[in-house]
Amino acid sequence: MSSTARVSLFLLMTNLIWLVVCEQASPAEELSSIEFSEHLIGGDYAYAYGIAAADFDQDGDLDLSSADYTPHNRLYLYENDGNGEFRKHIIQKDDPERLERHLVGDVDNDGDLDIVIVKNLNGHLLWFENDGSPTDDQLWKRHVITTNLPGAYDVALADFNNDGHLDVAGSSWVLGNQYAWFENSGNPAHGEWKKHIIEKEVRETRTMRAADFDGDGDADLLGTARGIDETVWFENVPGEKGIRWTKHIIDNQSDCPAHGNPVDMDGDGDLDVVMALGFYFRPDGSDETASQRSEENQIVWYENDQPRGGPWKKHIIKTHFDDAFEATAADLDADGDIDVVATTWRNPGRIAWFENTGDPAGTWKYHPLKENWRSANQVIIADMNGDGKPDIIACAERGSVEVRWWRNEGRPDK
Repeated sequence: MSSTARVSLFLLMTNLIWLVVCEQASPAEELSSIEFSEHLIGGDYAYAYGIAAADFDQDGDLDLSSADYTPHNRLYLYENDGNGEFRKHIIQKDDPERLERHLVGDVDNDGDLDIVIVKNLNGHLLWFENDGSPTDDQLWKRHVITTNLPGAYDVALADFNNDGHLDVAGSSWVLGNQYAWFENSGNPAHGEWKKHIIEKEVRETRTMRAADFDGDGDADLLGTARGIDETVWFENVPGEKGIRWTKHIIDNQSDCPAHGNPVDMDGDGDLDVVMALGFYFRPDGSDETASQRSEENQIVWYENDQPRGGPWKKHIIKTHFDDAFEATAADLDADGDIDVVATTWRNPGRIAWFENTGDPAGTWKYHPLKENWRSANQVIIADMNGDGKPDIIACAERGSVEVRWWRNEGRPDK
């Protein structure tokens, strides 16, 4: 064999070996995604909807608040021992109708964290006062923000008028069909707060979240109206006569926007929006507000480029995610990009996370966490055991009636 032939044969064999090595390496790389372990926080609910994570007792770890409505009519505080073991406290009871979605903040400026919560159907917004001893098994003092938000559904907290006090914004479901904000005078425990309408006669308002979408230093609002297929943001425009809210369309072409959250998905320094589309999915139903096709049930994100010039560019993370209910996001796998977690309500009810493979406008990798988890609804991301890795907490109402968390175990050892 000539020297030229020997060189050619050597190169051929080298290339074949390299192809085999690459083929063997690829599956290992695909299996290197992070893993989660599933844990029950609380069961035996009447109806589990509404959770928040915060350090209520100021001991350095995150506790969990959770609402439970009729016939229990309670608000729970799960005290964290620092390792993800929880002790349950009842901090409100005998509060009929629907205590549901809530957020946490220092409403009275006393240095600890209070809870602002909707009371759905009755149309109330309430706040419960943390007196500095949140786990002493005494009920927290109850205060009324308003009794005039019919169907109160979701809340956002921010100092909208920059006076040093946390204000509250709310949506109102089908009974109120409005967005409104309520002004904290600085004496939040003394009487109902002044109500300001943001927009009225908006069919079935759902999401309400505060974020600075235009980068001007004040808090704007994210909203969805499921009944008219609108995802919008309201620009906070301060003036001598108070705040004026200017409405901007993010998307008014996609069916049934339910719940989403602000997050910088593409790392360009401004806040985008991750959103669940498709809830209420009834393919054989007659409800004109329901989604009819499985492909309309999506997890998406909207790119904030020129926020006032909407609609925003829509990027699809997943289609055929039937009854998509809520989406939220964080860097779950510590690779420097933002991943997404989402729930579906029924058909059949599930929770999953979506791995960002490096280009959020590209292909995402789907990881189911729990299938056939009926009536899954709210989902949040928080480090519940203090190991520096974001965990996932979610609740599910009728058919499951429980709160669970998925502990982020990181990447498996090779």
